[in-house]
Amino acid sequence: MRNRLLGALAALFLPVAGHACETISYRGQGYVLCEATSADDLRIFQTGADGRTYGSFTRVNNALRTEGKRLAFAMNAGMYHPDRSPVGLMIEDGVTRKDLVVGPSEGNFGLEPNGIFCVGDSFRVVETRAFAADPPSCRFATQSGPMLVIDGKLHPRFLVDSDSRYIRNGVGVSADGKTAYFVISTDQVTFHEFGSLFRDALKVPNALFFDGSISRLHAPELGRDDIGFPLGPIVGVVVDR
Repeated sequence: MRNRLLGALAALFLPVAGHACETISYRGQGYVLCEATSADDLRIFQTGADGRTYGSFTRVNNALRTEGKRLAFAMNAGMYHPDRSPVGLMIEDGVTRKDLVVGPSEGNFGLEPNGIFCVGDSFRVVETRAFAADPPSCRFATQSGPMLVIDGKLHPRFLVDSDSRYIRNGVGVSADGKTAYFVISTDQVTFHEFGSLFRDALKVPNALFFDGSISRLHAPELGRDDIGFPLGPIVGVVVDR
């Protein structure tokens, strides 16, 4: 993965060996950035062959072992109910596990506009109502919220002086749809700080928040395999073992 200039202050990248992830610093905050291209085998995992929610990176890797494959990297990919079922739209390998949710709802998911990360012939982050009006073809999709960046602008409700700080993760997609940038903070950050990374440093037109506080990363080349309570949707790049 090549280094890139992060903003006018030329924040430093700290590259590491690995498939697609590196540690970065932006405006004094630490993050891990993982890239996937349209040539990668990027999947969203929710339900195993036994009908149970995967819930962990370990269970996903165990299932992939039967294909002779493994996760190059993965992270949680959207909000979920206590039973780990997705709050919003979930499409897993062409199967719709949960329908699109349009309109007010609770928590960060309901901080409209929210949106969908779609994996098809290309990658897309699409605002929910725009998705409902003209649904793209998605092999995999997950709905979450709030949107971090909407057509090049930060979510209108993000506050520069907010004191709400959490470990947060999300995804942004390049303008040509060929690259998806998955980011998890290593410091507690505000929505405004997190969205600014996508808008000003990664230069993506649209980005989507996945979650905060429970955010976790599997990146073996970085020595990370975060553990905790069972997860809902998981997104990851699949490679040969």
